[in-house]
Amino acid sequence: MRHQKTRHKLSRDPAHRKALLRNLSKEVIEHERITTTEAKAKAAKPEIEKLITLAKRGDLHARRQALSALGQDKFAVHKLFEVVAPRYAERPGGYTRIVKLGPRQSDSTEMVLLEFV
Repeated sequence: MRHQKTRHKLSRDPAHRKALLRNLSKEVIEHERITTTEAKAKAAKPEIEKLITLAKRGDLHARRQALSALGQDKFAVHKLFEVVAPRYAERPGGYTRIVKLGPRQSDSTEMVLLEFV
């Protein structure tokens, strides 16, 4: 049964959605904060949290799983495992936050800042 399995679809087909979430995850890891729409941030936040939890494990299998999730981006995986994960070693979860910035001027879409805590 599919109970509690709804995801943010973002009006995209599955391949486009996967690519979008992968790119948002890489950008947050690389820059540690990004400005994006509220819907995209809410969709990307669980993916980033899972990657950080994976990096906290720190073993080879976790590294390979992160490489797969981030599209073979070795720089992002290295930063995730060597810089970001040790920062949250004692924290049980909640590694990112969403800060509202207000509407975008062109189309009034709610913009947010997705950043590490």
